[in-house]
Amino acid sequence: MKKTYHLPEELYYDPGNQLWLRPGPQGVQVGLNALGLETLGELAYLTLNAVGTHVEKGQPMGALEAAKMTGELIAPVSGTLKAVNNAAVQNPGIVNNDLYNAGWMVVIEPDNWEKDAAEMISGAEVKPWAEREIRRMETQGFDA
Repeated sequence: MKKTYHLPEELYYDPGNQLWLRPGPQGVQVGLNALGLETLGELAYLTLNAVGTHVEKGQPMGALEAAKMTGELIAPVSGTLKAVNNAAVQNPGIVNNDLYNAGWMVVIEPDNWEKDAAEMISGAEVKPWAEREIRRMETQGFDA
């Protein structure tokens, strides 16, 4: 039986880095999506750049260590870090248990949200994109 993944259509998804984005009045909240967590395994360690740091889309904004890999957390948009989820840094299990709410990682005030949002997956595009991602993961040897 195939696994199913919860990917809320009201969020935006960075197709290259398996992150979700939720725009709001303080900026864009960012976290790891269900497919990303599946490929990483349980998150064990998380470091994030400091509030006030300017991040560039496609560049590291932190690092993570999980059951299946260690790597950099790549910024999905360029902008200034407005908030860091210190609870998730202190206890990465929050990300594993509540990806889309308490498990957020950072809030970024984007330099150009309209431009960045146009490059994201959202709404009716989410389900077909997720199906393609699952097939890609399976061909790469991940048990999706």
